[in-house]
Amino acid sequence: MNEKALFLINYGLYIVGSKKDNLINAQISNTAFQITDNPNTIAISINKSNYTHEFIEISKLFTISIIAKTAPLSLIGNFGFKSGRNIDKFEKISHLLTPNGLPVVLEHTLGYIECRVINSLDVFTHTLYIGQVIDADIFKKEEPMTYAYYHEIKNAQAPKSTPIHEESKIRKKYVCKVCGWVYDPEVGDPDGGIKPGTEFEDIPDTWVCPVCGAAKRDFELLK
Repeated sequence: MNEKALFLINYGLYIVGSKKDNLINAQISNTAFQITDNPNTIAISINKSNYTHEFIEISKLFTISIIAKTAPLSLIGNFGFKSGRNIDKFEKISHLLTPNGLPVVLEHTLGYIECRVINSLDVFTHTLYIGQVIDADIFKKEEPMTYAYYHEIKNAQAPKSTPIHEESKIRKKYVCKVCGWVYDPEVGDPDGGIKPGTEFEDIPDTWVCPVCGAAKRDFELLK
């Protein structure tokens, strides 16, 4: 069986949030899809070991914040590579709470959907939650982030229409040993203050991975 065929399935990239008592938490998820339109129902898949899973199990509520294609990797890193058990993911993130007390991310998002769980299915390592939509809104009309596009920028592959794909000398790339993000000198890390064309050796030691926040010393040469 060629399991690589599974990678041909297209996904989005979302921030799924929930609450437990007076606490809120959220995580990155690439699995959210509409099932029916009368009534409107949405399904999401959450790993059982994730902190957000615990919140949804208790509250039976969840929100889906839809990430914009232009969102920085740091937003995905904050909600995807850090645990709410250790930090408050919303401490430095602009957000609102719905009347039900659920978090909605306002930074670099296009809108949100709020759901009440009406059913769930145990699927090995994950739980598939089916929620009935109880609220939704659009903040702005832009293109949403896709899982494929995220991996493109995560691996420092700039669009072929950009000048960096013109002929140039081969430069060494470095990969983060924590999250797998690849630093490409041709692309740099503009959001982190590193201009395109900057060699890895010339990056300040205070610089951190834009996805997971790992230190420069946690990178190794990509072979």
